[in-house]
Amino acid sequence: MSEEFEANTMDSPVDMPLATIDIKDDCGITDVPQVNLERSEENEYKDQIKKKKKKYKDYQPNYFLSIPITNKEVTKGIKILQNAVIQQDKRLAKAMTGDGSFHITLLVMKLNDDEVNIGIDALLELKPFIEEILQGKHLILPFEGVDTFRNQVGFVKLAEGDHMNPLLEIAEAAKRTFQEKGILAGESRSFKPHLTFMKLSQVPWLRKVGVKEIDPKFYEKFISHRFGEEMLHRIDLCSMLKKKQSNGYYHCESSIVIGDKNGGEPDDAELVKLSKRLVENAVLKAVQQYLEETQNKHKPGDGSTVKTEEADRNGTDNDNRK
Repeated sequence: MSEEFEANTMDSPVDMPLATIDIKDDCGITDVPQVNLERSEENEYKDQIKKKKKKYKDYQPNYFLSIPITNKEVTKGIKILQNAVIQQDKRLAKAMTGDGSFHITLLVMKLNDDEVNIGIDALLELKPFIEEILQGKHLILPFEGVDTFRNQVGFVKLAEGDHMNPLLEIAEAAKRTFQEKGILAGESRSFKPHLTFMKLSQVPWLRKVGVKEIDPKFYEKFISHRFGEEMLHRIDLCSMLKKKQSNGYYHCESSIVIGDKNGGEPDDAELVKLSKRLVENAVLKAVQQYLEETQNKHKPGDGSTVKTEEADRNGTDNDNRK
């Protein structure tokens, strides 16, 4: 579930008191129709809240599209920010995003076990749409300043600029591509790209000891700080729940490379993923071919098998005569 939605659930409308009903009493006569109307509106409001709660309960994302942040200048700046916050409150150390996990979430989705391959196919189909949007140009993402979602999730902001429109177009193309595959993807609220560096929900016991919000003074020195730039070079389909990799990054099902980051060959991780995908496809085709041949072999024939047996017998008889 995205950080913004998670932060907003802290003050859910469900927990807010309903408006008090004022019953007018004129000369001892109660305005019953008005009361019934207001009660009806209240019941309708409660039903809407229940439906929204059920919707969010049914839709619990477990996969997401990630733009990994690997530029050492950016990651170093984030670590300095994290250390500055921890120095002011050591209890927040566990709330920090771990090394290797820095990323921008492009899209969240729910995938069942049998839908993961569909998600991989959707990711592969997304690549030409992204290339069409970028038109051969590099997409540079500059990071500047710090903000929070309702003081629950701390993130480094993506600076405004010409890069925003193509990034939003890519996010929309991703949402459309996955939804056309029948995958439950995306959120109702608008896409807000951000780079999370801490999240209070990662440490539930903080609320019990009185830490309910991220104090703005903890990051005030970084409000206008420039953290550096990241060039979009890869998009990963990652799991929220599976065990992370040894480098701290999320479990990755598949990736697509955008452009050519270093003007050279794909990195080792990308080659391994590509090889794995090719092997899986080859094995699947081999199994399908074997099943088809087995079915054809046991399928009732049109007499050809009988004819072959007769020919064999005739050949044997001829040999005996010779």
